[in-house]
Amino acid sequence: MKKSLLSAAIALTLTAPFVHADDHGLMFKPGEDSRFDWSSYEALKSNNLKGETISVFGPWMGQEKEHFEKVVAYFEKATGADVNYAGSDSFEQQIVIDTQAGSAPNVSIFPQPGLAADLASKGLLTPLSDTVKQGVKEDYAAGQSWVDLATFSNESGEQDFYGVFYRADLKSLVWYSPDNFYDAGYDVPQSMEELKALTKQIVADGGTPWCIGLGSGAATGWPATDWVEDLLLRLQPADVYDKWVTNDIKFNDPRIVDTINEFGWFARNDDYVDGGAGAVASTDFRDSPKGLFASPPKCYMHRQASFIPAFFPEDVEVGLDADFFYFPSYESKDLGNPVLGAGTLASITQDSKGARAFIDFLRSPIAHEIWMAQTGFLSPHAKVNPEIYVTDTARKQGEILRYATTFRFDGSDLMPGKIGAGSFWTGMVDYTGGKDAKEVADSIQRTWDALK
Repeated sequence: MKKSLLSAAIALTLTAPFVHADDHGLMFKPGEDSRFDWSSYEALKSNNLKGETISVFGPWMGQEKEHFEKVVAYFEKATGADVNYAGSDSFEQQIVIDTQAGSAPNVSIFPQPGLAADLASKGLLTPLSDTVKQGVKEDYAAGQSWVDLATFSNESGEQDFYGVFYRADLKSLVWYSPDNFYDAGYDVPQSMEELKALTKQIVADGGTPWCIGLGSGAATGWPATDWVEDLLLRLQPADVYDKWVTNDIKFNDPRIVDTINEFGWFARNDDYVDGGAGAVASTDFRDSPKGLFASPPKCYMHRQASFIPAFFPEDVEVGLDADFFYFPSYESKDLGNPVLGAGTLASITQDSKGARAFIDFLRSPIAHEIWMAQTGFLSPHAKVNPEIYVTDTARKQGEILRYATTFRFDGSDLMPGKIGAGSFWTGMVDYTGGKDAKEVADSIQRTWDALK
């Protein structure tokens, strides 16, 4: 649910002007626009792949497919290879069928690493070289995080590195109205301590700090899982998060219970939430940010991912009527700047010389910059030029990724479906309804235990 919402709505958030291609089908003629890292394009020419066809399969269709093909054109021009990309809204099901039947594409683009990990454990992915692994570690912001997210167990249970993340989504954001902040004299908080102080100040001034809505039809509850995941990364080291996602740290561990209660600090206080705590679970997540733009405002802040402007009122302009800031970390915890998000992973499902060259291409600056110059793309690459982003919104979100010290994938999307898309969702609804955090965590852990 969450990843589909991100991919469906992100294009509405980040818009770009039409760009004319040159005579060779390339958006920008190599070497002419100094904003781009043309050295990484020139390096592609060392790969003579003339006559080789590389098949690529992924989830991108429509406009996203067009954007990706404009990127691929540079690889084809430099190497002489032909790249055939196919997109499908049934990618997750089809790639399992194709790999098991021995008819997999050379490269597959996974919407989340969990499926890739499952295929790797069955020997259906090709490990990448230490050179590629080291390149990601050195070139990506929070590089070790991206290496860890693409490291899975093979058939023998040993750890191998399997993929390069290409394109990211960002969740650690708080949305607000700059006009409302200015009128009230509020500054953007730089730490979680300041965010909590601002929350109290807004109440003292007679306002309501937060709009929070967990409603989402059959998926009601998922926005609360993002809150818990973001807060856990700010309360505990990243390895605690990693072990929690795999249940090596139990859901009812005191550190997890404390994190749920930290979410409750915001969501279970009638003074802090529009409509009171009782309205949190019944308010649809698509409606909840609208309170930011009421007159007078029903709330001043809304924590949600980069896709949420798709559900703002039509007359709201991001960057003018609405803006965002990084959901801050605790200064007292000294855990850096963790970021919660998602991303697409490119892995080799049918090995070839061209497949390996294409993976190298996807981790090069030029492959990121060409899509950045279009729409709907945030790059985790530390060496891209942020000035290429076509909107201030994308540029600011890209900077948050760029300065992240830790990046972690949405935890509930990595958990078994009965947990991450089941008892975790319903447990958070129960919690916001007044049930004790330990009781909720015990119930979720019982679901985990029943899976074993």
